[in-house]
Amino acid sequence: MGTLIYNGGISLAVDDRTMAHLQVVIINKLRRRESFTFTWDDGAQQTVCWIGPSIAIEFVYSGNRRPALNRAWLELLALSANANSGLMAVPEPLEPPRPVGRPGEGVPGGVPEPISV
Repeated sequence: MGTLIYNGGISLAVDDRTMAHLQVVIINKLRRRESFTFTWDDGAQQTVCWIGPSIAIEFVYSGNRRPALNRAWLELLALSANANSGLMAVPEPLEPPRPVGRPGEGVPGGVPEPISV
C-alpha cells in the first residue's frame, strides 16, 4: 500500500497499482495546467481534493517495481477526470486483447492477409 500525499498534509492510502494509474492521469492533467477535483473513498470516509498545478502532490510507492499499466483503465480514469464530477478511482476493467499483427509490421506470428485476384 502506497501513499498519495496532498499539499503536504493529507495522506491517502492507495495500493501501488491504482496509484500508478492515477499518477499518469493526474500528471497529464497538470502538464496541461488543468485543475480538477479528485475524490477518494476508502470505505470509511470520502476525501475530495482540489488538484491544481500550484498544489504539491506526492506519490510514495511501497513496492520497488512499477506496475504494468492497463490502457483501458487509464482511458476510463482520464474520462472521469475530464467530467464535471472530477477524477474518481473506478474499478480496473479487463484490458482488451491486443490485435495480432500482419506480416511486415514487425510482429512475429502475424496472420497473412488473403490475396485477392
